[in-house]
Amino acid sequence: MNRWIPASPCGPGCVGPASATVGPVRAAMRLVRAACVLLAALLFLAPLSTVAGPRTRESLVRWVFGAMLRAFGARLEVRGELGLTTPHRGALVVVNHVSWLDILALNSIRPMRSVAKREIKDWPVVGPLAASAGTVFLDRGALRALPGTVAELAEALRGGALVSAYPEGTTWCGRVTGRFRPAVFQAAIDGGVPVRPVSLRYRLAGGEATSWPAFIGEDTLIDSVRRTARLRGLVVQLDILDEIAPGRAADRRELAGLAQVQVVESLTGSLGGESPVVTPAHPAALV
Repeated sequence: MNRWIPASPCGPGCVGPASATVGPVRAAMRLVRAACVLLAALLFLAPLSTVAGPRTRESLVRWVFGAMLRAFGARLEVRGELGLTTPHRGALVVVNHVSWLDILALNSIRPMRSVAKREIKDWPVVGPLAASAGTVFLDRGALRALPGTVAELAEALRGGALVSAYPEGTTWCGRVTGRFRPAVFQAAIDGGVPVRPVSLRYRLAGGEATSWPAFIGEDTLIDSVRRTARLRGLVVQLDILDEIAPGRAADRRELAGLAQVQVVESLTGSLGGESPVVTPAHPAALV
């Protein structure tokens, strides 16, 4: 394994039993609905969005991402949404990373450019949707490409774009989190824009936390998609936290630390103290 690529210790043991599942027929119907939404997006909405105005295009993208969530029986719950709906104001939105559903949830609130690992581009369902939203795909094994990516993001931020990033660098089970890597925070510093931390967690309708939607360990994407389709009463909770103003941090490492503290405190409160920070095994991962 490349020592520069972040790794998570989360594995099959992190995915406990689900207290509520649907039957195989209903799960299959959810997968069919998701496939229909994706097909409609690729055949009709994608061409339409190229000729539509910005507002219409944004509404279309929001609809697609939201429809994908609903296809899997998930309900989105957002707190503090105002911070992501201010137009023409750039911000770096940083989120803890649990699942392929993270991208769907965030972009159903407000479509934004994202930073994601290159492998996501080839994923079914998520890959085409992420590409249509202007995702910047980063080859985590090619560090020489990182400065160019940061410069591209900084330019987008200066132009008033919202850019989302998952600074843990990989997915975790949701009950524990990884260190926020500082590199992407340099784009916010260079762009002179605020950082908006967002905490994300998955729970059931009764309030019980669930790690079933997580994409971790030896999971294939298909395994995770099928498991998620079986879950009953899934709620995706996004808490949009306090903005970190430009100039508040001395450098990107301090800025990453400030954002991480907010996210972890939010998750700890949500999960009853079950979300400690796990230090990565190798300091090189903190680039």
